[in-house]
Amino acid sequence: MTPPLRTLSDWSPEAVVFDCDGTLMDTERHWQDARNRAFREFGLMPPPGFADRAKGVHYVDCGRLMAEETNKPELAADLTTALLAHFMSLVAEDPLTMPGAGEMVRLLSGRLPLAVASNCPLEVVEESLGRAALRHHFRHVVVPTVPPDDGQTALGTDGDHGPAVRPKPWPDVYTTAARLCGVRPETALAVEDSLTGIDSAWHAGLRVLGVGPLSDQANTGHADAWVAALDDPELLRLARDWPRPQSPDVDRDQGHHGPH
Repeated sequence: MTPPLRTLSDWSPEAVVFDCDGTLMDTERHWQDARNRAFREFGLMPPPGFADRAKGVHYVDCGRLMAEETNKPELAADLTTALLAHFMSLVAEDPLTMPGAGEMVRLLSGRLPLAVASNCPLEVVEESLGRAALRHHFRHVVVPTVPPDDGQTALGTDGDHGPAVRPKPWPDVYTTAARLCGVRPETALAVEDSLTGIDSAWHAGLRVLGVGPLSDQANTGHADAWVAALDDPELLRLARDWPRPQSPDVDRDQGHHGPH
């Protein structure tokens, strides 16, 4: 059953943290095209249902999965490199925002601290948001600082930038984003389109708004509420009523990035 938006009606966030791919930017189709191009480059066929299994997965994990599911584990590194190169090319050619993303971001900008928490490389997020004229609205962009297979660094550091930030579904990107926005995780709202991202935000302690088309029997995971798109009229009405937090520094430090 789809969780209704009214479950958030008696609560207002002190900060909002957005996923990027499939939430702000219409890049999921670019990832799918990039995967298909990488498969073809190596003479491979995409396994049935691979697009669903790859949604929201870190691109390094995706390259490894592509290799494993085609019985070519020795190609994991090459497929990962090809995947990212094809994706960067597609984003540069055709940057598109998701329905309502720009309106929602501009509505909240300057009223609440905004951040992006993404599994993508920093240059991909920056390029996408910059081309969509949205980057300047976000105080922080948080991306992983360690590869997906470095899960043992949970309480360690990445050697250069302090605490290591692991990719989703680990909670690190959302925990870090809330901290950089100066709020407790439970007072922040995450906006996500994938179960991987929803799990990450939920484990970090944020409340979660899921976004995207759903079938009646779809699994919404730990999402507190769900809308089909960010231009949902009820969501926009709700967001207009969210008060500014009491902290005086909402507009401060607009250009600061999270760990990268």
